Amino acid sequence: EVPLVESGGGLVQPGGSLRLSCAASGFTFSRSAMSWNRQAPGKGLEWVAAIYDDGSAYYLDSVKGRFIISRDDAKNTMDLQMNSLKPEDTGVYYCMKGAIPTTPPNSRGTEVTVSS
Repeated sequence: EVPLVESGGGLVQPGGSLRLSCAASGFTFSRSAMSWNRQAPGKGLEWVAAIYDDGSAYYLDSVKGRFIISRDDAKNTMDLQMNSLKPEDTGVYYCMKGAIPTTPPNSRGTEVTVSS
């Protein structure tokens, strides 16, 4: 069983919106901090946002005011609402267990391309 499965990526024009989702299994999701991280082409993994089990959320400065992270503990899911997308938001987005992961992602991720 794959513990984390991302979905919702796609091609969007600058200024557009996407909503990413992450389905979790195999661990106590409700007690876990979770994060979204992304990897742009040719670059390393970049932390984007985190949400703790109490619902407190934190964001990369460049996405503050544009992205919203949320979780539904009843469904073991986490979302990332992305608005006012910019070309520099392009990349593969991974949901990961932990507020600031210290190991590489082991899920497939979902690809986001912001381009006109």
